[in-house]
Amino acid sequence: MEYITHVLLGIISIFIGLLPPGMLNMTAVQLTVDKGQKESQLFSMGAALVVFIQAGIALFFAKQLNRNPKLLENIEVAGIVVFFVLAVFFFIKTRSTFKFKVKKEKKNNYFFQGFLMSTMNMLAIPFFLAVGTYLSSNELLIMENTYELSFVFGAGVGAYLLFLTYIVFAKVIIQRANFIAKNINYILSLLFLFLGVLTWLK
Repeated sequence: MEYITHVLLGIISIFIGLLPPGMLNMTAVQLTVDKGQKESQLFSMGAALVVFIQAGIALFFAKQLNRNPKLLENIEVAGIVVFFVLAVFFFIKTRSTFKFKVKKEKKNNYFFQGFLMSTMNMLAIPFFLAVGTYLSSNELLIMENTYELSFVFGAGVGAYLLFLTYIVFAKVIIQRANFIAKNINYILSLLFLFLGVLTWLK
């Protein structure tokens, strides 16, 4: 049961991280419209594989932090600041108009394209590091190899499922991109504000 819980934690974490319309999920949408679902699914597989690797790297560092209680305390304080910054960041994004613009690639290797574009997401590892540290400090994530692998597996699967959701609703998302982006950003702003307050009180 604990393994399933860790898989679900991985899925939920990546859904929070990649839910707002961005470079990866909107590229999957554009490929669906321009090329078809098969091509966009290949792209999504490549992108999800990188998420799997990034989550694994982040948990490795989170595990090292857990072995150093003093350093972990400093990281938790920094985490509070990060949560508040993210809350403000997503709130500001609700005030801006989302511009649906994706560069059309000439390359036909969509799996590699997804893999390459996902590696450019420099916030993924810090995001998983913060999430992993937060979950482990609250005894929700067990820092042992098999449980870590379950979490990482969930993150990879969750990323693909999220991209697939964007693919399935591609036409609706293009038509309502601004409405969707604005409301998702409001939700994430409140979520990170809540996490910041909760961590601060703890």
